[in-house]
Amino acid sequence: MSPAELLQRLIRFDTTNPPGNEAECVEFVRDLLTGAGIESELYAKVPGRPNLVARIEGGDKPPLLLQGHVDVVTTSGQEWARPPFAGDLVDGYVWGRGAVDMKGPVAMLVSAFLRAKQEGTSLPGDVILAVLADEENGGDLGARFLAEEHAHLFDGVQFALSEFGGFSLELGGRRFYPVQVAEKQICWLKATIRGRGGHGAMINRGGTMARLGQLLRDLDRKRLPVHVTPVARDYVERIATTLPRPNRDVLLATLKPRLTDRALRLMGVRGRQLEPMLRHTVSATIVRASDKINVVPSTIEVELDTRALPGFTPDQVMQEVRDAIGDDVELELVRHDPGPPEPNLGLFDMLAEVLRELDPDGVPVPLLQPGVTDARFFAPLGIQTYGFVPLRLPPDFNFLEVVHAADERVPTFALEFGAEAIFRALQRF
Repeated sequence: MSPAELLQRLIRFDTTNPPGNEAECVEFVRDLLTGAGIESELYAKVPGRPNLVARIEGGDKPPLLLQGHVDVVTTSGQEWARPPFAGDLVDGYVWGRGAVDMKGPVAMLVSAFLRAKQEGTSLPGDVILAVLADEENGGDLGARFLAEEHAHLFDGVQFALSEFGGFSLELGGRRFYPVQVAEKQICWLKATIRGRGGHGAMINRGGTMARLGQLLRDLDRKRLPVHVTPVARDYVERIATTLPRPNRDVLLATLKPRLTDRALRLMGVRGRQLEPMLRHTVSATIVRASDKINVVPSTIEVELDTRALPGFTPDQVMQEVRDAIGDDVELELVRHDPGPPEPNLGLFDMLAEVLRELDPDGVPVPLLQPGVTDARFFAPLGIQTYGFVPLRLPPDFNFLEVVHAADERVPTFALEFGAEAIFRALQRF
């Protein structure tokens, strides 16, 4: 079964989270492994939400972990050109929810894992495959559960391969492969506005709803301060050295806080993709106010999806948000998931070599992931995760525009490219 065929099968399991319902999808993967003579175990915190762990024995080097999740985000409210759970193959693309996040990468990881077993590949050490639930809803039933309650499964592991990285990116006529080595931190906040409520038929100027409008305008118009972390600097400088002027000068200007926003505007869509690596981000996502049309609320709660750069504390981030929205709004920390510590780049050169073998014109660069992944749960076990599920994409295909969006799809040749890259990594880790 090719990586594309495997992806089609995976997409046809509706694992929208919540509720997840990953069991049938995970059992399908388990049957594939069993057919190849690979034993696996299931671990579930709650019924119907299993995680699969399998192992292929290798040499005496520390084991390598391959981990990926099979739950996906909702398609609700999105207009798709093709059914999101049909797994259609059209004009060389596999369509469907999860094609890039993250059933496509899981298909590549599983394909390389099966190939290593079927071909009797000489592996430097054991290879562990973990197929996970619940990543899209916080990971508590998936990676966090395994890492905290079944840590022995990962004894000796130093490195892991997973999302989010290895996809090709065209910039200034060059092709880059950002490989994730670090990620931001979850720092979810709740803002509470309090004031005088009243009857909806009366005049209520300057009340809680007006304050809500001001808060939302402030979040939209004001920018939090720029912070250049070591990984972001490395990413920008490595790319800049390969570009001609003026592209190089504009890119390097993003590392100078007084010039950052001007340079980002000049970069257009690429600037919008780079900006989250240079500042904490805060997005209002949920508003709770009155539950009756004729009652002006005296309390409004706004949930803020806030992502902190590596090395910063929640208190530091909350102070920057207060500076932007004002001290009269109460601010509360809802959840903080610390990100991985300083990255261990011990495997980066090997992964870069694999990419250059498959694409001699490609330039691998280390990436700071603007979001978060399950890597944060494995980090306390001493595991450095690399976002290495490579996709060589057409220049006009914007990978980031289809993640969590309608018409998610991936080229079949990109899946084959990634499966080959992962297989070569297994041979030499």
